[in-house]
Amino acid sequence: MAKRTQLSFASFNLYNLNLPGHSMYRNQTGWKEAEYQKKIDWAAEMVKDIDASVIGFQELWNAKALKDVFKAGGLYKDYDLLLLPQHNGKSIVCAAAVKKGLLVGQPEWIKSFPEAFNLTSKGDDIQTAKISVNINQFSRAVLKFVIKPRKKGMPIMVYVAHLKSKRPTEVYRENWFKEDKAYFKKHSNALGYAISTIRRTAEAAALRMMIVDEVKSTEKPLVVLGDLNDSQMSNTMNILTGQPNYLLSGLSQGGSDTGLYAVGTLQEYRSLRDVYYTHIYQNTKSSLDHILVSQEFYDNSRKRVWAFLGMEVFNDHLNNDK
Repeated sequence: MAKRTQLSFASFNLYNLNLPGHSMYRNQTGWKEAEYQKKIDWAAEMVKDIDASVIGFQELWNAKALKDVFKAGGLYKDYDLLLLPQHNGKSIVCAAAVKKGLLVGQPEWIKSFPEAFNLTSKGDDIQTAKISVNINQFSRAVLKFVIKPRKKGMPIMVYVAHLKSKRPTEVYRENWFKEDKAYFKKHSNALGYAISTIRRTAEAAALRMMIVDEVKSTEKPLVVLGDLNDSQMSNTMNILTGQPNYLLSGLSQGGSDTGLYAVGTLQEYRSLRDVYYTHIYQNTKSSLDHILVSQEFYDNSRKRVWAFLGMEVFNDHLNNDK
């Protein structure tokens, strides 16, 4: 294996990439053939432009569709495609593309939370009511795999995640809603948003547990790629990253054993321009897609192995409805 001096990671939301004519959620007719080909051609050009060593994908409905992307871009022989076996195209999944020669072992899709996961509490003071959240699996399975860029270097663990969206959960099918539809209809948005937030928070905590169990008291490099469906300073991200300290004084060196560093923040320290976005909703621009790295990629860490060179966001298409 040749020694790699540079390594690049990308996160790519495919926005419901499915074969033409296949249903998606409430859309029973799916993409038309021309629409599908347009998505394939566009995605292929993006993959070529990105030219990343590792690409994590979200919102893939059918494995063949991602194969079509790489064939259209002339890249099919350059990458190992990590695709969920026996995926029936009835739901969206995470996937990845890894340049040949990097992948070690077999990928794993993790649906269940860690067995020890628990969100129950009787309250930490007399004013706090007890709480119990009953959830034990991710909305979309987390993809986990390992790459090894350097023969004598440490392997790098990679997670591709797609946490629960910010969109309010539809509650009109619930029995409690049906029993008093007139009342709950006016509150469905608030309750739906709360349920989605709780689910996403639980998923972030479960993924955090998995990460800490992997890297605690080790020097394992780790990268998280994905649509985490929350902003950089959100509670979701605070849970997932462990909120490591970026700001150092004097000549001190830092780094966190289990902390994850948002590449967006690392880029802000490299540039006078700190505004970027990956999502637009009601004219509000926000960053819901993230790349998080362990201290082995953080310049001011005592345990640094890789140097961070920079980040790019390909988002011009967000401002184009065509």
